Amino acid sequence: MRVVLFGYQKWGARLLAALLASRHEVVLTVSHPEEGEWAPAIFEESMGDLARAHDIPVVYREKAVDAELVEVIRESGAEIGLACNWRTWISPEVFSAPARGTVNTHDSLLPKYAGFSPLNWALINGESQVGITAHWMDADLDRGDIITQRTVPVTPTDTTEDLFHRTVELFGPLSLEAFDRIEHGPHDWLRQDPEHASFFHKRADPDNRIHWDRSARDLVNLVRAQTGPYPNAWCRHDGRRLRVLEASVSREKAGGTHGRVFAREGRGVIVVAGPEAWRGGQHGLVLQRVLDEDGTEHVAGDYFRRMGDYLE
Repeated sequence: MRVVLFGYQKWGARLLAALLASRHEVVLTVSHPEEGEWAPAIFEESMGDLARAHDIPVVYREKAVDAELVEVIRESGAEIGLACNWRTWISPEVFSAPARGTVNTHDSLLPKYAGFSPLNWALINGESQVGITAHWMDADLDRGDIITQRTVPVTPTDTTEDLFHRTVELFGPLSLEAFDRIEHGPHDWLRQDPEHASFFHKRADPDNRIHWDRSARDLVNLVRAQTGPYPNAWCRHDGRRLRVLEASVSREKAGGTHGRVFAREGRGVIVVAGPEAWRGGQHGLVLQRVLDEDGTEHVAGDYFRRMGDYLE
């Protein structure tokens, strides 16, 4: 099929590479401006550069909504559209411009984790598996009928970066599988059940703040989800921001006031955490490695020279 690819960063570049090695023909690419918002270095790979190296036209848009873009797509002769890591709105006029419509690829097992930062949110919520979905694009974000999915297991030590590397290489095979089904069947698309759907917003700095009334397990998941190159989970110590790079659940239960630096465990320190921690039935959060406001990394047991401080 003749394809118009909407893509950005490493996701788009890797998917374009897979299409170039396939029997399909990419006739047009649409990308966000290369000088877009800050993103971790692991995302840096230019779909536009790869397209130009293969003499494929590239057009840039913040949002894919304008009549000029509709005309460019129609003039390209694209039979089908394919979107990957497209960060903004694609209007119905644009995604309907290819003869067969447009397929979107999303890094979650829809209908769960529609929206933004799905891998981070899934890890925060302690999911045992994540995945990617190819679905038909319609007017509702990430809500179109599902064509095919692939699952990826989550281990107890995985970070979001681990899951990113494990899923980004699957977008090509998933999309080619979806194209095969579209061309040859079966065409029994799966309608998303709204009863099982969840939709998440973009993550921002306040979302990464540690709230000590949450369970230690939930806080470990937050730390894992926000391990570099993502903005780290953080709290305040003596009025200064302290980023948490590594944490674990304490072996012993730690009762008292939320946020109290309670005792040493190995090379780390236990901080009282969890709902109703004052009753003594909760495990604490062991800080293992931290980063201070000056950008210096510390083993937590060395950073906290005394017990009894409070973290906010």
